[in-house]
Amino acid sequence: MMLTPFQKSKIRNVFPFLSVLEKKEWARAEPVIQVSPPKTCFFTQRDSNIYSMFLLGGTAQITFIADNGNETVFHTLSEGEVCGLLTLSGLSGRDYPGSIVSVTEVEALFVRKQSFLNWILHHESIRHTFFSGILNGMMNMSDQLQKRQLESIDIRLVKTLLQRSTIQEPTIYLTHHELASEIGTAREVISRTLQKYRKKEWIETGRGWVRIKKRNSLKNCLVTKSQNNLVKPPIM
Repeated sequence: MMLTPFQKSKIRNVFPFLSVLEKKEWARAEPVIQVSPPKTCFFTQRDSNIYSMFLLGGTAQITFIADNGNETVFHTLSEGEVCGLLTLSGLSGRDYPGSIVSVTEVEALFVRKQSFLNWILHHESIRHTFFSGILNGMMNMSDQLQKRQLESIDIRLVKTLLQRSTIQEPTIYLTHHELASEIGTAREVISRTLQKYRKKEWIETGRGWVRIKKRNSLKNCLVTKSQNNLVKPPIM
């Protein structure tokens, strides 16, 4: 499938380092652009055996399913960001350990995995960009894991509710299970915490959605909880 001039221009704008590729290299890669609606698993372990993926637009999450069946959000990908795990799994010959799920509507470029690996091997600018992206991604993930260890469930949940909603669009279409996966806790904990907010009339909830009623109250809660959550040095 041939890319349109508009699609080629967008790829160059979002991933300028791909401009070094020649026409024959693009042809061998068999590029395809796919648009997926929110809450769609658009890249799986099976896909990773054949394709590599570039996120051209939107936001997506890398999720893992543990041995006990629990699903956990490992990292959030934004437009133009490199998925380090996908790159490393391809170079190492190992299976990609997760799936990628859209948070918003996403636009993704798929190319043949072997072509992508050849690009890394033969183009220094692509190789440099990807490994810099991997390093940045690892540092970001380390920061996120550290914050998750230090922040309370209340703080993480309120942050998620505020980040996922706006004044104009106060409704978040996520189940309790999906919120739990994103925050890194049990569904029952999310249900109890949302019930507490509902009793205070900060939110409304239904099957698969949460609507923010009092945004300022959630913001004030976040400020108060963050101040109380500060790590204090031990008394000697």
